[in-house]
Amino acid sequence: MTNITDNPLERLEGKTTIDDGVVAKIAGLAARDVEGVYALGGGAARVVGAIRDAFHSTDLAQGIGVEVGDTQVAVDVTVVADYPVPLQSVADGVRAAVYRAMEDLVGMEVTEVNVTIDDVHLPSDDDRAEPEPEARVQ
Repeated sequence: MTNITDNPLERLEGKTTIDDGVVAKIAGLAARDVEGVYALGGGAARVVGAIRDAFHSTDLAQGIGVEVGDTQVAVDVTVVADYPVPLQSVADGVRAAVYRAMEDLVGMEVTEVNVTIDDVHLPSDDDRAEPEPEARVQ
């Protein structure tokens, strides 16, 4: 006679591996959804990101660093915040969103989420974009 458990999942064996890049991408998506986050990444990363965006190849893990163990994860997030959103609120929101995403979607315990606010985006920054040069010929 075979011993059958009530839960068939208890009999499944194997190992699941989640790539660090996947963990970083999930953290990036969670952080981008927070009110007051204008962009992720420091200056150089944003320049590279702008180039990638021009080719419709956004790096969703931009500005995210992860350290992934067997059961735990630590995340570092670099943020550009919108002005005049309170910076501590942005940091708290990013931290909470990343914690939730790591625990709910990745299924790992979070040891820490470090948030660095690298810059503040001013609405006037959008107005300073270089104007298109006028065509010399028509």
